[in-house]
Amino acid sequence: MQKFKTDRMGKGRNGFRNPAIRSGIKTVVVMGCFLGILMPLFGQTQRPPFLDERFNPWADSVLATMSQEEKIAQLIMIPAYSNKDQVHVDSISNLVKKYGVGGIIFFQGGPVRQAHMINRFQQESKIPLMISLDGEWGLRMRLDSTVRYPYQMALGGIDDEELLYEMGVEVARQAKRSGIHVNFAPVVDINNNPGNPVIGFRSFGEDKENVTRKSMAYMKGMQDQGILASAKHFPGHGDTDVDSHYGLPVLHFSKRRLEEIELYPFRKLIDQGLGSVMVAHMQIPVLDDTPNLASTLSKPIVTGLLKEEMGFEGLVFTDALNMQGVAKYYPPGVVDAKALLAGNDMMLNTMDVPATIREVKKVLENGEISTEEIDQRVLKVLKAKAWLGLDDYQPVETEHLMADLTNSEAEFLARRLTENSLTLLRNRDNLLPIKGLENVKMASLSLGTSEITDFQKGLERYNPMPHFTFPKEGDLTALQRLKQELSDYPLILIGLHGLGIREGNNQFGISPEMVVLIRTLMEDHAVVISVFGNVYSLGKIPGLEKADGLIAAYQETPLTQDLASQMIFGGVGAKGKLPVAINSHFGLGDGLETQGGFRMAYTQPEGVGIPSSHLLGIDSLMKLAIQERAIPGGQVLIAKKGKVFYHKAFGYHTYDSLQEVRLDDLYDLASVTKISTSLAAFMHLKGLNKFDESETLGTYLPAARGTNKEHLKYQDILTHQARLRAWIPFWKSTIRKNGSFKWFTMKADSSRRFPVRVADNLYIHRNYNRKIYKEILESPLNDESEYVYSDLSFILAPRVIEAITGEKFYDYLERNLYKPLGAGTLTFNPYKKYPLDRIVPTEVDTAFRKQLLHGTVHDEGAAMLGGISGHAGLFGTSNDVAKLMHLYLYDGSYARQQLIAPGVVHAYSKCVYCEAGNYRGMGFDRPNRPGDPNGNAAPSAPVSSFGHSGFTGIYTWIDPENELVYVFLSNRVYPTRENRTIYRLNVRTNIMEEVYKAMDKTTK
Repeated sequence: MQKFKTDRMGKGRNGFRNPAIRSGIKTVVVMGCFLGILMPLFGQTQRPPFLDERFNPWADSVLATMSQEEKIAQLIMIPAYSNKDQVHVDSISNLVKKYGVGGIIFFQGGPVRQAHMINRFQQESKIPLMISLDGEWGLRMRLDSTVRYPYQMALGGIDDEELLYEMGVEVARQAKRSGIHVNFAPVVDINNNPGNPVIGFRSFGEDKENVTRKSMAYMKGMQDQGILASAKHFPGHGDTDVDSHYGLPVLHFSKRRLEEIELYPFRKLIDQGLGSVMVAHMQIPVLDDTPNLASTLSKPIVTGLLKEEMGFEGLVFTDALNMQGVAKYYPPGVVDAKALLAGNDMMLNTMDVPATIREVKKVLENGEISTEEIDQRVLKVLKAKAWLGLDDYQPVETEHLMADLTNSEAEFLARRLTENSLTLLRNRDNLLPIKGLENVKMASLSLGTSEITDFQKGLERYNPMPHFTFPKEGDLTALQRLKQELSDYPLILIGLHGLGIREGNNQFGISPEMVVLIRTLMEDHAVVISVFGNVYSLGKIPGLEKADGLIAAYQETPLTQDLASQMIFGGVGAKGKLPVAINSHFGLGDGLETQGGFRMAYTQPEGVGIPSSHLLGIDSLMKLAIQERAIPGGQVLIAKKGKVFYHKAFGYHTYDSLQEVRLDDLYDLASVTKISTSLAAFMHLKGLNKFDESETLGTYLPAARGTNKEHLKYQDILTHQARLRAWIPFWKSTIRKNGSFKWFTMKADSSRRFPVRVADNLYIHRNYNRKIYKEILESPLNDESEYVYSDLSFILAPRVIEAITGEKFYDYLERNLYKPLGAGTLTFNPYKKYPLDRIVPTEVDTAFRKQLLHGTVHDEGAAMLGGISGHAGLFGTSNDVAKLMHLYLYDGSYARQQLIAPGVVHAYSKCVYCEAGNYRGMGFDRPNRPGDPNGNAAPSAPVSSFGHSGFTGIYTWIDPENELVYVFLSNRVYPTRENRTIYRLNVRTNIMEEVYKAMDKTTK
């Protein structure tokens, strides 16, 4: 078939494949939003963009070639689905080829399948088709595997309209890239009826000014990028109690009421160049009292009010003509003809194309509508097609379609929108963000589900707690049992899940038992409730206003649950405002504010100004390390300015590939134990004036007095130049020449004399630790006072700290540091607290313990001390290690608690003996060869950076100048410590270098 197009090549109508175009989007956003704010202020009125006369020549030339039937068909838009079978696809194809319909509205399906259908239909169509879709909250409303933006009700709670403009821009980009030209959005209905069965969460709210501002921003964002917006549902579907999909709503409003409320946003958007309007199926007697006649079919409403009185010149679409609001009164074809007579330009969801053409020809023959009027409407459609780029149609490229639609920038925009919408409605005594974790015993409870939720997993990142669930079908017996289980927890964090998006007949799915449970828990506990569903559900729980904390999340997605959990602990702040009034307790505009950055936040690289694409090298390095068998797997966490922007797990626990690494798995931290336990305690005690690095070992450890260690100064000990030997192989003294253990050292079973577990089926004598300490204290000193990395003083550190504090080593750390940080996985002997499938194994020890080490410490000396030492033995997740490193980054402060006195960490992380060639701080490692790619730090890491590494494949580094925290966990010693590939590849430092490269690219 002949194609109607002009030779205007290179317009890039189908997306932003050109990098220069994509990089310019941000400028367009800012300029567009700036102009969008100015225009209403100066009262400038704009016409729809396609009415520019430059689009006339193409439209006129096409119109001149069309028959009467083709003109009628051009005003028809038929429905299509990309998730149906080939019979459906072929049936649409036949309608396109035989009748030349003007457009297609797509419903459910997938982007690639839909793109293939579009390409086929466009190829078969004489005149390019106008492709449309209902994308109120983005393409995800209809297409799977695409970015989901918040419902409009959630967007109504955002203060910043620029974010909605950006959303409009991005939705337009995705639509254009997918071959879509018209997005039937925004919904400008003012939802002032909480019982509305069809609009509700689809509206921006009940305040006409707020609805108008949000609609305007969304509309301008789309149309500035060449996608036609469509305001719906004219003249306003917000105050109805009947769903027009199933019946005909009747609006008994005065004309004045309509003018003041329902029509208000339509008028404002029309003044600013709105491209199209969708007319609703409603009966409005004050405008047209014809019985059972929907507004869609009313000439006084469509032509008289919309076109003439309000002066709308854009395209007028009907709502779907198969909806019962019109379909129950008129058969297919007849209803389409009546819609055309009313003044609509395009008939949406025409169900019988030949019947529609016949019926329209009848009204033409009867003189009910003129040929000139048909021509004018067709001309308007053709001008819109020219503006949409259909005068130079290009097929949708499918090869990179999914990557282009689901890019990280779009996902980050969805995150920003969601974060800004979350609304905090109660915060008694400033409970949120939760403070003083060491003093709060808490539990989580998810109502409406029997599975642990994303919300609970998000909470776990901040503090260990037990998690409970209560399903929808839970009865009073289960309720009483749960209440008893929760009785010991003063604070309960509740998530309300599985709610219906519409009320229907079941209170949004809130059972009476759930209401009782919430009420009874509020009587005896401090309760924070996060409602993941339609905000009107807040009104269905009596007494909800008495909650100590209450968060309206508007809908249930992994993202809303993630961000709500962050808000509770202060990772992000509260900003949203209620866009509707719920009842006397929760009013329009309600919403408290809190500040974010209280604790670590979790975001995307874009959240710290780094494009995700700039960090692909990290994934490649980890995959290379696994491929080269340097490590079986690992965790990588990187944070900037308190925001964790990269946190991934790779590979498996072992090379058998049976157990995947998860982010909540625990690793043996090896020598990172030194800075996480001994040094942490020393710095804490320093702030209490109970420890001073200028004092000696003998000052704090009575057993050292009278030995050659008595006068060793701690400044020298912590910088590893106190003349101490590097290490002592204590385990060798337990073994006979034949390889068996000496009788007084180890036994296969535990007993009163051999109670200390070294590994599976291996227990050491209860007093053997004395021999270890004695051997250290009696060991000779090196001749020269030079740098020699030594474990010995750190093995003694727990005894030193216990001597100073009178408290058990781990108890002191847990009480003063780990609990306030919420770092519950930082622990010794993790097998006592966690299942083995959460603990990553280390080496197959063929020399000493003769087994795979799993759940017990890798280091032999620490194992012989029962797994608890100051030099090795600590286990933890990358997330909890990062909390402690942030405490160090911010000089002893975290969550506004000064856990270590100001200045202490700063002093201990500085180089003490640089002039002598010793680059270390006191306890901390520092760059030994700054700028060297083979050094112990990333080449770009500043001299002020510090951290530590561990023998098992652990690494953590802190960069105070760039506010970076980096944690790398692996088990490179599996199955043997002889595997040194990780050092050859420089995996750990190269990963951090990728971050510096990404930051450098961003600033250029």
